[in-house]
Amino acid sequence: MRIMAIDYGDARTGIAISDATGLLAGHTAVIQSRRPEVVAEEIARLVRVHGVEELVLGFPRNMDGTEGPRAERYRAFAEQVAGAAGLTPVLWDERRTTIEAHAILHAGGKKMKSHRKNVDAVAAALILEGYLTRKRMEPRE
Repeated sequence: MRIMAIDYGDARTGIAISDATGLLAGHTAVIQSRRPEVVAEEIARLVRVHGVEELVLGFPRNMDGTEGPRAERYRAFAEQVAGAAGLTPVLWDERRTTIEAHAILHAGGKKMKSHRKNVDAVAAALILEGYLTRKRMEPRE
């Protein structure tokens, strides 16, 4: 089962798609658009092209776990994606993923200037890896 993680952002949206077994993060991409309807349609296209069966949307929370001012916007975007792709995204806590993504790129020798091109895809991969890990740990029915 292929699973797609989405790191939705103001200017760019990172995408990470698992392998066919749903165990490893594989394909990554960045959608360059500020328009939620364009992003939702591109996600729907990627769902069809890659045979994605489940969506995970990074969801903003404050460090204390409460929902911040962006939460409502992300819920509305999740509904937009569900309408376009026919799959309702699971909302997944994305705290610190962008910070970790910058650290990974920096450790890989990338200069801060070049992070902008890749950080959203790396953050999506981190969201996907966290979600896949939780799924592996859930008891099987």
